[in-house]
Amino acid sequence: MDVATLAGTVLVVGIAVLMLLGAPISVAVGLSSALAAVSALGFENGLLTSAQQMFRGINSFSLLAIPFFVLAGVIMNNGGIALRLINAAKVLVGRMPGSLAQTNVAANALFGAVSGSAVAAVAAVGSTMAPMQAKEGYDRNFAAATNIASAPAGMLIPPSNLMIVYSLVSSTSIATLFVAGYAPGILWAVVCMLIVHLYSRKRSQLRVADQPNWAMRARIILDAVPALLLIVVVIGGILAGYFTPTEGSCVAVVYSLVLSFLYRAIKVRDLKGILYTATVTTSVVMFLIGVSTIMSWVMSFAGIPAMVADTMFALTDNTTVLLILILVATLVIGCFMDPTPAVLIFVPIFLPIVSSFGMDPIHFGMVMILALSIGTITPPVGPVLFVGAKVSDRRIEDVIRNLVPYFVALVVLLVIVAFVPQLSLWLPGLIGLL
Repeated sequence: MDVATLAGTVLVVGIAVLMLLGAPISVAVGLSSALAAVSALGFENGLLTSAQQMFRGINSFSLLAIPFFVLAGVIMNNGGIALRLINAAKVLVGRMPGSLAQTNVAANALFGAVSGSAVAAVAAVGSTMAPMQAKEGYDRNFAAATNIASAPAGMLIPPSNLMIVYSLVSSTSIATLFVAGYAPGILWAVVCMLIVHLYSRKRSQLRVADQPNWAMRARIILDAVPALLLIVVVIGGILAGYFTPTEGSCVAVVYSLVLSFLYRAIKVRDLKGILYTATVTTSVVMFLIGVSTIMSWVMSFAGIPAMVADTMFALTDNTTVLLILILVATLVIGCFMDPTPAVLIFVPIFLPIVSSFGMDPIHFGMVMILALSIGTITPPVGPVLFVGAKVSDRRIEDVIRNLVPYFVALVVLLVIVAFVPQLSLWLPGLIGLL
């Protein structure tokens, strides 16, 4: 066995064994990658190369955006912003059939767009909406499923930390990815609203929620405008060239902090807990990025991406079939792996394949992120699924039955986004980012 093959074998077998033993994926990837490097280069050179690659992976100015966007999201999650966005969503969609469930979908899209976190959205919005829907006669399992299915829309609507990670791996523009995410993210919310409409139309008892008068509606919308302006300030500033995405993330922190103090939702003594939560989340993400860089080096050294590409092209040279195979593989990967490590591990494998038949990397990024976002609501890993079920105090198996229509509709959306590139590329092209 040559050195490259040995390194590849150690990597693959090591990750599989450690994950079966229950090791965290970051530990499984990092330890296996370091052992693979040692097997290829010897003990000292292997460890030195691993350290260098890990440092290289996180030594990026663009990656500074992640801790600041995470911090901004934690501040917003504690800063009274979720309730204001829920009230605004209720005004916007409150006259539709199944109005409270529709409000849940709209609020998740708005909060996800502001915070960039599906888990934060499903927890913050779900904890408020679940009791309200139960009181109005909604099936609690359906309400939980609606909250869970709609929360990942915020992973596509910018700002999105997953897009920043994809940008690092694919060497694409963060600003272009941000703009490209709007259409798929909004379509995700629209698909969920359609399912709610079909469900509610057959249940006349799900009456339209009481609507406030026009003066109260205007007051509610105005109360939510400062939170929504965060999107305009950050994304608008990035696109206008006033600041980079990293600088924009700092603006988001300052803006959300000032807003939360103005809302009197947090106090100075709360900052210690907020900073601690943001630090823990950021540490996990950055460690994953570091160890995944070692793994990328080992995979390149062992020729694994080329081997996978040759295998897929040996099966078929039909570009449509190849894309379908990649979609299926990504959906399966998303069921067992969190989105961030999945992007770090599999984009270097799949991107050269799709690039070989002319697929734009921005378009592929939207497809990859959408597919992995679906994975966050599917067992056995699905973080959004588990948090959403816990918030609603529902059993996973009961919620999953109600999630099936959403899952089917979102897979159809994935296929449409994959085979209609303009859904992802039209808006960036319109403003001259392509």
